[in-house]
Amino acid sequence: MVYQHVLIAVDLSEECHPVLQRAIELASRDGARVSLIHVIEPMAMAFGGDVPMDLSILQQQQQQQAQQRLDNFARQYPQLTPDNCHLGFGQPRQEIHQLASEQQCDLIVVGSHGRHGLALLLGSTANDLLHGAPCDVLAVRLKKPA
Repeated sequence: MVYQHVLIAVDLSEECHPVLQRAIELASRDGARVSLIHVIEPMAMAFGGDVPMDLSILQQQQQQQAQQRLDNFARQYPQLTPDNCHLGFGQPRQEIHQLASEQQCDLIVVGSHGRHGLALLLGSTANDLLHGAPCDVLAVRLKKPA
């Protein structure tokens, strides 16, 4: 199958470089465009939405830091520009699926640790992305840190 537009979903950790390299290799082989997305989950989601304080300033700082990390990360790959790097805010599966649909991506590439649940095969984010994805999903197996 020849892909036209590959969406790479990353957490911006050092572990995700093999995911980018694999996705870029696939895209270049097919002459496809690439886009990158990193999704920030709202802090209230981490606390079950029941937080007795205003997290808006912390959330704004988190978004600014994530944008800086995304910019720094993208600079390492000439295929990535500000136009094809996206910072999402919300539930990762929904944000990634939405961007894939909007951008008419035909492949989503994500890293998989394979640590929990259906775990021996896919990590929770990779597994979550499979359900309802608007296109193919490739889970790149990540090596466990030494």
